[in-house]
Amino acid sequence: MSTNSAIDELELNPKPQKPDTLTRIFFRKFFKNKLAVIGAIILLIIILMAIFAPLIAPHNHELVKMGDKLKPPGKEYWLGTDRFGRDIFSRLLFGGRISLLVAFGSVAGALIIGTTIGALAGYYGGILDAILMRFVDIVISIPSLFLLITIVTIFQPGWDKLIYIFALTSWTSTARLVRGEFLSLRTREFVLASRTIGTRASKIIFSHILPNAMGPIIVAATLLVGGVILSEAALSYLGLGIQPPTPSWGNMLQDAQSITVLIRAPWYPTFPGLLILITVLCFNFVGDGLRDALDPKGD
Repeated sequence: MSTNSAIDELELNPKPQKPDTLTRIFFRKFFKNKLAVIGAIILLIIILMAIFAPLIAPHNHELVKMGDKLKPPGKEYWLGTDRFGRDIFSRLLFGGRISLLVAFGSVAGALIIGTTIGALAGYYGGILDAILMRFVDIVISIPSLFLLITIVTIFQPGWDKLIYIFALTSWTSTARLVRGEFLSLRTREFVLASRTIGTRASKIIFSHILPNAMGPIIVAATLLVGGVILSEAALSYLGLGIQPPTPSWGNMLQDAQSITVLIRAPWYPTFPGLLILITVLCFNFVGDGLRDALDPKGD
C-alpha cells in the first residue's frame, strides 16, 4: 500500500474519540477558571499543612518563653513570636486545624439540617411547606451576629460548641436553596414515574431528587465555609470564640490587638489576618468555579 493510500484511508476512517462524560465536562469547565484552580491548590496546601501540623511545626505551639517575646521573623522563628514568646508559625498551623475543623463541621451540620427541611418543604408543599418556610423566615429575621453572641454567652465557648452553634444558625440559606430545587424537580418525569409505581416518598426524596440537586448545594456549601471562618474569627476576636491557650486564627488576632503589640510587632496580627483573607477568598473562588462547572447551560 502506498503512502498516499494510507493517508487517504486515515482521513476517511478517523480514529473514534472518547465521548465526553459528565466528569470530563466538569473538570474541563472547572480548569478553564484559573482563579478557581489557583484557589483549590492554595486551599489544598493550607488543609494539608493544618492536618500535618505536628510534623511541620518547628516549635511547641504552647511553649511559653518570655525571654523570646515579640521577636521579629528570623531563622529561629520564621514568622516571629507573640507576646508570650510562642512561635507564630507553629500556632498558625495548629490554629488552622481548629478554624478549619469548626468551619467544615459547622457546614456539614448546616447542610444536614437545611437539606432535610428544604427537601421536606419542597417535596410535600402545602401546609408543611408554609410552616417550615415561616420558621426559616423567623430565623433569618434575627441578626446572625446578635444570635451568635447570645448563644455563645449562654454556653461556655469552645470549638465543639461553636460547631453546633454555627450549624444551628447557618442552615437557612441551604434550606431555601434546596426547597427551590425540589419544587422544580418534583414535577419531572422520573419523579412522576417513581410515584406511579409506588416508590416510597423517602426513597424518591433522597435517592432520586436529592442527587439531581447536589450541584447548587455543593456550591453553597463551599461559599458557606468562608462565611463560617469569618464568623469564627469575629467571635474569637471579641473573646467569645476559641479560648486561649488553644490557638485559632481569630483569637490570635484578638491577642495582637493591644497597642504595645501593634507598635512593637506589627507582623503578629498580619499573618493570621492574611491567612483568614486568603482562605476565604480561595473558598469563594472555588465556589465560583464549581458553579460554572456544574451549570448545564455553560459552554
